Amino acid sequence: MPGLVVFGRRWAIGSDDFVLPGAFELLVRLVWWMGILALYTVHKGQFNCPGGGLLHSYLLVLLVLLASIICALSALVYISMQGTISNPGPRKSLPKLLYTRLFLYLPEFVWAVVGAVWVSDSSVRCEKAVINAIIGTVIASWVIIIFTIIGVVIVFDPLGGKKTFYLTDSVNRNLESSQSGQLLYNVKNTATRVWEKRIRLLCCCIVQDDDHRVAFTSIAELFRAYFSDTDLVPSDIAAGLILLHQEQDKMESCPKEPEEVLCHSPSSLATDDLDVELENAAHYMLFAAAAYGWPYYIYTNPLTALCKLNGDCCGNRPTDSDITGSDRHNFHFGSILKITGLQYRDFIHISFHNKIYEIPFFVALDHKKEAIVVAVRGTLSFEDILTDLSADCEDLTLEDVLENGFVHKGITQAANYIYRKLINDGILNQAFTIAPEYKLVIVGHSLGGGTASILAIMLRNSFPTLRCYAFSPPGGLLSKSLADYTKHFIVSVILGKDLVARLSMPNMEDLKRRIVRIVANCNKPKYRILLRGCWYEVFGGDPENFPTELDGRSQDALTQPLLAEESLMVHRSPSYSALEDESHLHSPPQYPHLYLPGKIIHIVEESSSRRLCSSDSKYTARWSNEAVFSSILISPKMITDHMPDVVLKALNSLSQEHGSCISC
Repeated sequence: MPGLVVFGRRWAIGSDDFVLPGAFELLVRLVWWMGILALYTVHKGQFNCPGGGLLHSYLLVLLVLLASIICALSALVYISMQGTISNPGPRKSLPKLLYTRLFLYLPEFVWAVVGAVWVSDSSVRCEKAVINAIIGTVIASWVIIIFTIIGVVIVFDPLGGKKTFYLTDSVNRNLESSQSGQLLYNVKNTATRVWEKRIRLLCCCIVQDDDHRVAFTSIAELFRAYFSDTDLVPSDIAAGLILLHQEQDKMESCPKEPEEVLCHSPSSLATDDLDVELENAAHYMLFAAAAYGWPYYIYTNPLTALCKLNGDCCGNRPTDSDITGSDRHNFHFGSILKITGLQYRDFIHISFHNKIYEIPFFVALDHKKEAIVVAVRGTLSFEDILTDLSADCEDLTLEDVLENGFVHKGITQAANYIYRKLINDGILNQAFTIAPEYKLVIVGHSLGGGTASILAIMLRNSFPTLRCYAFSPPGGLLSKSLADYTKHFIVSVILGKDLVARLSMPNMEDLKRRIVRIVANCNKPKYRILLRGCWYEVFGGDPENFPTELDGRSQDALTQPLLAEESLMVHRSPSYSALEDESHLHSPPQYPHLYLPGKIIHIVEESSSRRLCSSDSKYTARWSNEAVFSSILISPKMITDHMPDVVLKALNSLSQEHGSCISC
């Protein structure tokens, strides 16, 4: 629903967002009012103590004030329950009720001060129970006031007061005029600065240089462009995600067509190839996980990790020249040793250096597979997040590679950094001098998987036999031509409904459109959607069958946007400033399509049995293609399926299952 407009500006809250917080406050106020009423009734006629006259007046006024607040809250909650997300008409009187409720904070604040003064007066000699009750009342008043102020700060929209700039069917704006062009530029510039300030605030704990400032501006532009053309508040997005999740679950529960099942049946040759790659992937995932260092080791061994690291980390380590960056107490390197099972002499180079576009990695000799392994770390710091979010596209031009194309800018710069270290610093030459017959394998998880993939493309001409295993890499990584080129030497491993593997700007635009459509067309109030959604996520059950305005419409009509759907787009909403006049629900994509690298192994959890302290899951794996990951799937597992320990567990399960089949 369009953001609520009060005090002449838009706020990041809808008129239907007062049901749950209002009902909670209403419950607190009712209990509070009954407690004060009981206190006044019990002690009526017993206010002869020093300070009792003021206490009598205080309690009477407090009862009247609480009753007024309860009436205002009841009306506010009732009106907020009316209508639907895209139909705020029945809630048009809510701003007046909100003004009334906010006005009542003034006498409540004054009475909280009076209560605090009365309690702190040393001449008061009333009963201890009465004094304690007044202290509780004063504390409750101040807590509610403070939380209200925090809530106002949270829902404050810095752009809410900007001059409205939107398109209507009856009025065509002359964008060629200097006035309208300057207005559009100013609004865009203001929105970018607001996002840049937010990003700087989140990253206030890191040292900021020119690279950071450039990244902040680039990421701010990206966020401004993405959020500029919709008038959705955060609760609308939450409701949309809930509805999408239940809709997806209903579709997954439907039986598949026979043709769809047959098209996924692999040949025996492909199955043999898949088994080999799964075994290799399970082995190399250890290196990708080890690159995270002590945070991963402690996370997977919470009870024993610190004891083991304290006992073993200080004994052996490579010479200082082999390590760059800080490794306090030698915990990172000790964790890598524990996870990989290698000896310290097997490591050629270890870098813990971490800046924006510069991520940690290590080079080690894997004698089991006779490989020189370059393992790149995934996202683990604010600098890594900035690298992830620098999602602009740039050209990747390489000699003797015809399939040049677009790549993710931030990840490409990280790959360039590691490429320079490996080649210019002679790290790979040193490794191949020690083990000339070994092959080169590049691995990484998440951000590390994307960086490893682009690094493999850069090194492919110099090392034609290299292999790359990218675990859960970002979806928006390579253009189609480069993705096809990498199928010869890169294998991507994706688990379940992993969000990151489906994360690209076109997919995010598609998700935004799906949220707008399903929210605009649902004819149930938002509070019911949220309550039912929370119950479904926690306790399960059958997906809710929310009736929508789509029901009963013809197929031709489904291709046209509904009026409610149009009202959620900024340039149709008079309550918000449109920052992108050309953006529209059915506009062509403004971002190039980028894809996952190489051949794709998709692992799916078939069944799961939970026990008291553990859970057993059964997985299946198959070769897949990029079309499967062209849409973001909403699920509680969209995050957990990305975690390196979960991916490693799934790969080990498949590898052990394959090994047991061979032994049988």
